[in-house]
Amino acid sequence: MIYSNSGPLPFHLDIYADSTFFAREPSGFWPVRWFGLVSRYGLAWGCNVMLENGAIYRNLPPHGLAFKPDPDAWTIQQAQRWDCYGPQFSALVYPALDGLDCVTSEGYEGAYLFTVAPMNDAFSRDPRQSKEFTFIHLNNGRLTIQPTDKVIFRDKSFTTTNEWPKNLKRQTEDWRCE
Repeated sequence: MIYSNSGPLPFHLDIYADSTFFAREPSGFWPVRWFGLVSRYGLAWGCNVMLENGAIYRNLPPHGLAFKPDPDAWTIQQAQRWDCYGPQFSALVYPALDGLDCVTSEGYEGAYLFTVAPMNDAFSRDPRQSKEFTFIHLNNGRLTIQPTDKVIFRDKSFTTTNEWPKNLKRQTEDWRCE
């Protein structure tokens, strides 16, 4: 399904959010239910959450979320490499990746959560620019959102090495059969 501006995660996550982003009197990380995303051109992903009192808070930045109540400091650049391409996207879990461990190009290890595919924008239409966003629950308790060319997966039944690939090239053309 294609969403425009806002859409649901493939499944909700009970996590924590930095109250400095939404509370007048912040007091650390609060339990939240993360259920949605906001995509706007040229901005970081926005994360929609429900607080324990039932209030909805929209558009939290990804570096404001954590999978534990006392995480290390985290920047927007560590949480997300590229800004959103436009308002339209599709969120999904690839069954072949579900439950796999992965490593980012910076060496952070974690587990695959889901993928968000931007749609109907100029970047996604250009094969040299087209990427999907991989959402990863890092072992340090933080969230990172990486493009497909900055993540490798570990599948014990298939992958044979943990080394970063050095001989891959970017797709530069589209193919047609007619």
